[in-house]
Amino acid sequence: MPKPASASALFSGPFALATLSESDGPAFPALVRPDEKVLDLRVALGDPALTVRGLLEQWPTVLTRLHELASTERESGESYRPLAQFRVHAPVEPRQVFQSGANYRQHVIDLHVAHRAPGDERPEQERRAEAAEIMDRRAAQDLPYVFLGLPSSITGPYDDVTLPEWAQQPDWELELAAVIGRPACRVPVEEALEYVAGYTIANDLTDRATVFRRDMPQIGTDWLRSKNAPGFTPLGPWIVPSDSVGDLDDLQLNLKLNGEVMQDESTKDMIFGVARMVSYISQGARLLPGDLVLTGSPAGNGMHWGRLLRDGDVMDASITGLGAQRTRCVAEAR
Repeated sequence: MPKPASASALFSGPFALATLSESDGPAFPALVRPDEKVLDLRVALGDPALTVRGLLEQWPTVLTRLHELASTERESGESYRPLAQFRVHAPVEPRQVFQSGANYRQHVIDLHVAHRAPGDERPEQERRAEAAEIMDRRAAQDLPYVFLGLPSSITGPYDDVTLPEWAQQPDWELELAAVIGRPACRVPVEEALEYVAGYTIANDLTDRATVFRRDMPQIGTDWLRSKNAPGFTPLGPWIVPSDSVGDLDDLQLNLKLNGEVMQDESTKDMIFGVARMVSYISQGARLLPGDLVLTGSPAGNGMHWGRLLRDGDVMDASITGLGAQRTRCVAEAR
C-alpha cells in the first residue's frame, strides 16, 4: 500500500518516533525529522537491543537527548538516511490497550439512532433527543467508559487490513491515541498529562454485527469479537512527543474512504478529554510505558453513512500534527 503524499511533513515539532525496517530486516527504533530523514536510535544511543517501548521506559531522561539528536546531521558515526528507504511499522508494541467507548457526543447520538431497538417506532428526532440527554447525564456524572483491546490487533499505518469472512459489518473508527511514558497509578486529573509521552493515530475497526450478543442480550457488548481481529487497529505512523502537539481540545480528525470524507471532527466534541481518561484508567489499573489510551471516535462512521467496509476500499486517516496513514481493505479468502 503506497504511503500518503508527504505524510512525514505533516507531523508537528522537530522530530517523531517510529519503528522502521529495511526490506525484510529487523525492526528498529528511529528518530524521524520533518525533512523525511531518519536516524537509527540503536546506533545513536548505543543500545543494539533498543525498541521504541524501551525508549518510552526511560522517557523523562531520554527526551532531552532526542531533541539534541534531531538538531544534528551525524551522531556516533550514524548519519541520517532518507525515510523512503524503509518500511514503516506500527510505532510501538504496547503491553496494554485501553479503549474509550462513547466519548464523542455526536457520534454516540448517531449510533443511538442507527441501532434502533426492535419495535421502537419513535421518530428520529425523539430518539436523538433521548441520546443527547444520556450524553449530558454521563458528562455530569463524570464516568468515562473504558474497555481493553488486544495488542495483537495492531498493524502498521500502511499495511493492508484483512476483513474476516465472518465480519458482516466492518466499520472504521478514527481515534486519537495517547502513548504512556511513565508508570501511572491513581494519578489526579491535574497531573495525568505528565504521564503521556506523545500521541499517534489509531483506526479502531469494529464489526458492528457482533458488537451486541444476541444470544445473551443481558450481557451487553462483545468487544473481544467485534474489535480484535488481527490487523483491526492500524496504528501510526509516528509518535509525536507531547511537547510538540498543539491544543488537545482542538485537533481535527479526518478520515476519507476512497477519497470521500467520512469523518471530519474536532476533539472539541469529546465528552472526556485525555487527562480525564488517563486519570480514570489509572484509578483501577496500572498504566505502563508504551501502553495506548484510545480516546474514542467522532461522528461519521459507516453505520451513519449506511456504507460499510468492503474489499478494495482505501482509508486515508489524519489528525492535526500527527501525520497520516493509508490502509487498504482486503477480503479474507474463503
